[in-house]
Amino acid sequence: MTDMTRETMEYDVVIVGAGPAGLSAAIRLKQLDPDCEVVVLEKGSEVGAHILSGAVLDPCGLDALIPDWKDKGAPLNTPVNDDNFYMLGEGGKVRIPNWPMPPLMNNHGNYIVSMGNVCRWMAEQAEELGVEIFPGMACSEMVYGDNGEVKGVVAGEFGKNEDGTPGPSYEPGMELHGKYVFLSEGVRGSLAKEVMAKYDLSKDKEPQKFGLGMKEIWEVDPAKHREGSVTHTMGWPLGSNAGGGSFIYHLENNQVYVGFVVHLNYQNPHLYPYMEFQRFKHHPMVAELLKGGKRVAYGARAITEGGYQSMPKMVAPGVALLGCSVGMVNVPRIKGNHNAMLSGKAAAEAAHAAMAAGRASDELNEYETEVRTGAIGKDLKKVRNVKPLWSKYGLLASLTVGGLDMWTNTWGFSLLGTLKHGKTDAEATGLAVAHKKIEYPKPDGKLSFDRLTNVSFSMTNHEESQPAHLHLKDPNVPVVINLRNYAEPAQRYCPAGVYEVVHEDGKEPRFVINFQNCVHCKTCDIKDPSQNINWVTPQGGDGPNYPNM
Repeated sequence: MTDMTRETMEYDVVIVGAGPAGLSAAIRLKQLDPDCEVVVLEKGSEVGAHILSGAVLDPCGLDALIPDWKDKGAPLNTPVNDDNFYMLGEGGKVRIPNWPMPPLMNNHGNYIVSMGNVCRWMAEQAEELGVEIFPGMACSEMVYGDNGEVKGVVAGEFGKNEDGTPGPSYEPGMELHGKYVFLSEGVRGSLAKEVMAKYDLSKDKEPQKFGLGMKEIWEVDPAKHREGSVTHTMGWPLGSNAGGGSFIYHLENNQVYVGFVVHLNYQNPHLYPYMEFQRFKHHPMVAELLKGGKRVAYGARAITEGGYQSMPKMVAPGVALLGCSVGMVNVPRIKGNHNAMLSGKAAAEAAHAAMAAGRASDELNEYETEVRTGAIGKDLKKVRNVKPLWSKYGLLASLTVGGLDMWTNTWGFSLLGTLKHGKTDAEATGLAVAHKKIEYPKPDGKLSFDRLTNVSFSMTNHEESQPAHLHLKDPNVPVVINLRNYAEPAQRYCPAGVYEVVHEDGKEPRFVINFQNCVHCKTCDIKDPSQNINWVTPQGGDGPNYPNM
């Protein structure tokens, strides 16, 4: 394959990922210059197929990008009209009043949305402006120029055999070159990870932190449905085992988003995030809502939680990182889509100005300055200490001291300065012998479900003859190190049942990767205590096919 040549296509800007950040960048570039040649490459089978978010959307990003979004029919149909916070115990709940919370926690003016549908609508707006969007085109490689700058990407490689050699229907893909390349792959994107390592973009920054978000869509009894209602909970069932909490959002058509987030810096390797989610639905408050309803979709996704102090350098020669490739989630608000949109807009404006000045393939430092000092930086700086307080001192400290810190930050100062995160989530994993095993109740098939049944509701599909897109740096590590020291937590932290340890009589245990089940959440790439798993993109169109997540 060393003598293989690929076709090339030239653009002004190449954008990887049709999420809110990438699409915002594409739209803004065309608004500024209708003649700008822009392409968006999306690995999902369609725009929105891989989009999973809570989501309560702060419309400030759309307001800045498309001020007349209402007239254009944006699918923001359910304004929030009811905001509830609860601390749960196993059998009861305590309402946390809204009045002590900082103003930034108020959801007035926000909307319960399907971000998948919002992105589908944004793609329509982009195409009307002349943006070329190619779904089903996974970007598998970066292309570098003679001086080490990012020149483009390879997209659309199909038909490899299981061993990585070209199969009978092999297509080598194309090189798409741009004056600038925007990486908006979402959390822990494989190309963004490569670029961050190549240019040492995380130098002098705090480690990125993550959570695992799992979500089901339920159709509930109309008598129990309260359109526009937003509920968040903390406490049970996680307790002191892990940070995290839940969300319950009532959207239109008697549907409810039921979601659960587990912070991935938990220590106990016996923790089973998916089963914590399933157990949560048996709490009396949740069970009463879901009783008589039906689950119609399931999915999972990692969430960036490091915030202000964990954002890497966002630019290198010829390339810029956007949205969750940087990590722009406001953790206490559980919102990042607005910042993703604002980052796309800022990157587009920086690239437009650079190209108008005759520049190309250099660093868009103006973009980074805008992110750190503008609306995004201000949004994240106010809440920068909530996550490290929670990680180091627990939920109560996060609520009390973190709440006070958010209040003082609204007036422009912090008594705490900027706290550090310390360890990565992988390094936080403790030894199995030092922690108690956790017994989980068996799913009942009505409110709670086994993983593989639920994965079928993500409409996930992978071509099985291709190479596994989950690479082990050392195939011996899962059994020799992880099983022995950590009870191989991949069996539990994966929300799709990709990994299993098979024990056969008289034989050594075997580590099995069922990559067909993968919902592209990236948790394994993040949480593996040996950092032995490298998630790379499978061929285009594979993975989940989310409806309105």
